[in-house]
Amino acid sequence: MSFDLDQITYKVGQETFIRDVSLRFQPGTMNVLLGPTLAGKTTLMRLMAGLDRPTSGRIVDDGVDITGVAVRKRSVAMVYQQFVNYPTLSVYENIASPLRVQGLPKAEIDARVGRAAKLLRLDAMLGRTPSQLSGGQQQRTAIARALVKQARLVLLDEPLANLDYKLREELREELPRIFAETGAVLVYATTEPTEALLLRGTTATLWEGRMTQAGPTAEVYHQPGNLDAARVFSDPPLNELALVKSGTAVRLDNGRVIAGEFPSGMPEGPCRLGFRADAVAIGPARDGRLGFPGTVSVTELSGSESFVHVDVGVGTWVCLASGIQEWEPGDSVEVQLDLAGAFLFGPGGERLNHPSDRER
Repeated sequence: MSFDLDQITYKVGQETFIRDVSLRFQPGTMNVLLGPTLAGKTTLMRLMAGLDRPTSGRIVDDGVDITGVAVRKRSVAMVYQQFVNYPTLSVYENIASPLRVQGLPKAEIDARVGRAAKLLRLDAMLGRTPSQLSGGQQQRTAIARALVKQARLVLLDEPLANLDYKLREELREELPRIFAETGAVLVYATTEPTEALLLRGTTATLWEGRMTQAGPTAEVYHQPGNLDAARVFSDPPLNELALVKSGTAVRLDNGRVIAGEFPSGMPEGPCRLGFRADAVAIGPARDGRLGFPGTVSVTELSGSESFVHVDVGVGTWVCLASGIQEWEPGDSVEVQLDLAGAFLFGPGGERLNHPSDRER
């Protein structure tokens, strides 16, 4: 009963947009495509929907190869970040349009539209046209139309970006449950690591058209298999530190020898540490942590915590500090790196074994 992508590649001319992607999606599950802009998320969704055809590879739905099947013959619903509604139809008719195409009786159409409109807080607006709605209300109309269709495959391409914060939070909780009840395969594309974590389910990280990792969301976050996956699944951006091991000495790019509790299996030659903001703190180094003098470049306040950007001479790191902090640009600080919270990568970006791996 799964929906499978089997070694999908998509090219236009000499340019490759999707490269050898294989994924399996199960009915009733939340599946997240996570990657920055131009990573290939929308392109992959268009291939899954049948709007484009892969250059090579197969798309298989419940054991049936549907690679060449036209979109109109597939059970699929898709919602883009930029909402698409029929401008001359009312909200009711916009939501009901796929049901009318299916030829459902009026009572069934009324019931489905009513449930979706209530969930998305559109029940008082069913008589309006899209021009009488705000951008967020128009996006909710598009989502409601996908919901009532009860398609086997539902593709949501950054669908909540135009909604206000409170409604966005509510729908993040509701959408997986709602679509799971229909038994649909739900695929949700986002650029935001935090959103992927909130949605849970499974996550596939994408980077420049390649799938870098896939698995349960928490596992991909805590145990990235390579440097690209770690970069995709980090917000603020992943901090990095290039190292070279020679014998028992570990040096920075500038030749400075540093001492710390590095993994015993650390290989000879170049490697790279990657670590998120919560592994870096401001203050004198202690308990075997690496210490660096630095200069504050900017402080971002988010209420309960602050992200402090510090130039440490070998790069600018983002440090997490609790509460509202008042460091100013140019302030001198000391930064300490907890090696137990760092990932170790080889020169090719592959993840190396780290004896202090743990849930982060």
